[in-house]
Amino acid sequence: MKNQLALSLAFACAALPSLAADAPKDKQKPAPKPAVAAAAAAPEREADKALAGLDVGAGLKAQLFASEPMLLSPSNVEVDHLGRIWVCEVVNYRGRNGTRPEGDRILVLEDTDGDGKADKQTVFYQGRDIDSALGICVLPSLDGKSTKVIVSCAPNVFIFTDENGDLKSDKKDLLFTKVGSPQHDHSTHAFIFGPDGKLYWNVGNTGKGVSDKDGNPITDRAGNIVNDGGKPYRQGMAFRCNPDGSEFEVLGHNFRNNYEVTVDSFGTLWQSDNDDDGNKSVRINYVMEFGNYGYVDELNGAGWKAGWDAANKKAKLSDDDKPLYHWHMHDPGVVPTLLVTGAGSPTGITVYEGDLLPAPFRGQVIHCDAGPNVVRAYPVKTAGAGYSATIAPVLTGARDKWFRPSDVCVAPDGSLIVADWYDPGVGGHAMGDLTRGRIFRVTVPGAEKYTAPKLNVSTTAGAVAALKSPNLTARYLGYTALKAAGTKAEAELTTLLKSDNARHRARALWLLAQLPNGKTHLAAALKDKDADIRITALRAARRYNLDAHAAVIQLASDSAAAVRRECAIALRHSKASDAPALWTKLAQAHDGQDRWYLEALGIAADRNEAAFFAAWQAAAGANWSTPTGRDIVWRSRTPAAAPLLAKLIMDAKTTGPDKARFLRALDFIPKCKEKDDALAAIALGAL
Repeated sequence: MKNQLALSLAFACAALPSLAADAPKDKQKPAPKPAVAAAAAAPEREADKALAGLDVGAGLKAQLFASEPMLLSPSNVEVDHLGRIWVCEVVNYRGRNGTRPEGDRILVLEDTDGDGKADKQTVFYQGRDIDSALGICVLPSLDGKSTKVIVSCAPNVFIFTDENGDLKSDKKDLLFTKVGSPQHDHSTHAFIFGPDGKLYWNVGNTGKGVSDKDGNPITDRAGNIVNDGGKPYRQGMAFRCNPDGSEFEVLGHNFRNNYEVTVDSFGTLWQSDNDDDGNKSVRINYVMEFGNYGYVDELNGAGWKAGWDAANKKAKLSDDDKPLYHWHMHDPGVVPTLLVTGAGSPTGITVYEGDLLPAPFRGQVIHCDAGPNVVRAYPVKTAGAGYSATIAPVLTGARDKWFRPSDVCVAPDGSLIVADWYDPGVGGHAMGDLTRGRIFRVTVPGAEKYTAPKLNVSTTAGAVAALKSPNLTARYLGYTALKAAGTKAEAELTTLLKSDNARHRARALWLLAQLPNGKTHLAAALKDKDADIRITALRAARRYNLDAHAAVIQLASDSAAAVRRECAIALRHSKASDAPALWTKLAQAHDGQDRWYLEALGIAADRNEAAFFAAWQAAAGANWSTPTGRDIVWRSRTPAAAPLLAKLIMDAKTTGPDKARFLRALDFIPKCKEKDDALAAIALGAL
């Protein structure tokens, strides 16, 4: 969207300032520059030409659902269970802040006759307190009489409540405060309801920290104050918490501008991250829980350029090398990147779990990148303990470079809803166009009519039908109704657990795990033939305190590296007496090539480095210098690893790049005698 990466505009004289500057505090209303104004008046910019400027992915069909003057500049959208589209409409953005004195708006758009085009607009809320809101999450009540709406607008996260069903806010409460800088899109982003009953959300690298509604800094479940001061978290972060904000967890950190997070039915997290502008290093991440993602140096917070410049002096590097340095991938303790997509301005993201769209899009991450004017799918395949991904286009602004997709959601019928900020550029402190904004619907030929399946969550069967919906709000209602039903829903959920759809099965499992005999359901799921179901079972055991340690014991020899990865993560901060032996067993299964698996082992060893490493070292004995052993030594942070690193560095068989790699690993071991002795031995050996 416009408030992302500063790119070249369609017209050079319309270039916007760099995003690196702080948000201005004045209320200037700069007029559009002449070239932008002239281009905006061109006939091809009119809404009736909107579809002509777009290419649509194979097997898909696009419709213009809504446009100006019904809405302007949508920054984020949500689709509820009735098919209504909730919109953060932003006009008062940065250089335009104050253009609309009444404040920005939350709109609700409806298609009342099912023709695939909105014909009704309702203003849910308007005020200066939501200027430049960047996130919306809609959580209706079971009886349909009220709706809670979470709006992310730095430095606050609000909960607005419609108490009587008239689509007007009647109450405003704070959920979190002191989260980021006002008018900055690297701050607070959208919330999403997960399959486990938790809320997921994130902040970019101006988020700084999170405080509760009373302004008190949040301490997470690991005992860390949630801020970016490096103890231990840095830069952008991804979070999980209960709907009331309790049981707060930091699931990943050290992102630049992780614009929005999404979670699939198995509980796997996905998000994008924006590079330092212009460096062709925008990335898509699988967010392995509790990982460091390497935007800045973990030890001192330094940026990536110094390392890049130093390496470039030794050997000419190419753009293909840049992402490795940009995200500090040469450092131990950094989780790998799933996919680098080049230059861009990444924005909204979702996981498509419907069956209306063709097979290549089913079960895949769908993502907006406003810079290159695209909405893409990223089909993934399991690759060891991680994933590999390719790119499949959904919508492309092939002939209209003002197409700036800002968000994507899944409607109840399985179609996609895409918000278009529509502007000549992205990034900086201004907007080139204040007069337009579009919502597109992506469907398939023959499904042009837009209707939402009727839900009746007052019955167990109806609640299960809602839980199976491709739409998140419908699933929220199904989950809430089934959890309230308790054991009365067990039979139908057990039937769903036996279905052919793995994602439906996972949704059932999250609920079954919370019943009085949840351990029985998990015990069966831990033996399931589908690795994703075994992973979900272990995650549910962790989430609901159902003896996750016993599950790790059962799965530690699993044939799937991804399952063993989850076992490692489950051992993080474990106080069990056999945790070192379990970690050693998992470590011995490392193949010496899988960076995802290695980083899972490192995450698992946090606060238990000495005990875990000692157990592994005792098991490895003198035969420790294998591909597996060298990896584990490189990743370790314990003093006992220092003399082994020195041996590797001084070994005549160690290549130059590996010597540098092992020497760098010593930086991550705290100052101690073992480290000093290792450095002295290396220095003497070099004489």
